[in-house]
Amino acid sequence: MLHRIRVPVLGTLVVAGLAIFMTLAPGLSAKADTDTPVVLELFTSQGCSSCPEADRVLADIAAMREDIVALSLHVNYWDYMGWEDRFATAEITRRQHQYNDTLGLTYVYTPQLVINGRRHVVGSGREEIMALIADAKAEIEAGLPIDIAPGTEGGVHVSIGSGTPPGNDDTDNVVWMVSYDREHSTQVTAGENAGNEMVNHRVVRSFRQIAVWRGEQLEIPISAAALRADGGDGCAILVQADNGIGPILGARQIWLDQGLF
Repeated sequence: MLHRIRVPVLGTLVVAGLAIFMTLAPGLSAKADTDTPVVLELFTSQGCSSCPEADRVLADIAAMREDIVALSLHVNYWDYMGWEDRFATAEITRRQHQYNDTLGLTYVYTPQLVINGRRHVVGSGREEIMALIADAKAEIEAGLPIDIAPGTEGGVHVSIGSGTPPGNDDTDNVVWMVSYDREHSTQVTAGENAGNEMVNHRVVRSFRQIAVWRGEQLEIPISAAALRADGGDGCAILVQADNGIGPILGARQIWLDQGLF
């Protein structure tokens, strides 16, 4: 059963997405390749009884495929049911509303999985998700090249390659930095999941816009303080078209909890 809520679509939110995945080995930079992964953004809630299965599906896919970038985004509109999701934010809820506007939907629901910023599907539908991943892979030839290399004093240096931006001059291709945690377990004591332990993977803690890509080579230094300002075990640099609500162009992920920098 889906959990949905009918609410007005909120104002435009500049968002971003992902599209190239690699775990950074010690002493090496994260080099872009031509095998562009598919980005999965799961909108979920600890207060939604339909979400635990979707959380498991996301974790399974993330564990078995390195060509997938998986993100768990917690919305706050189920908090009123008696359990306040400790990872939910108004920003994530706005992001989902903006996706729904782009995808032509009239309501938001959980669990919703957005694939490469182009399609959506119920997040617990494993077979349909795998089929849509295959479709998305077939559409991608090569993503926007993005490298992440060690920077000065514990920071990183991001390089985004040149290319022909999609869309028109009225829209931007937004570059975001996303911080997220590998895994969290939460004992839920109220609401629809009362008495259950919720296990969430790739839990997003923050989105920060750090630049706009307009087709030219882009160099972005990120300090250690900025890199770790919101905590998180992992960090991804994301680029998404159409003011951050369109197709995913490219991305790169590193794991900060491995002490790589």
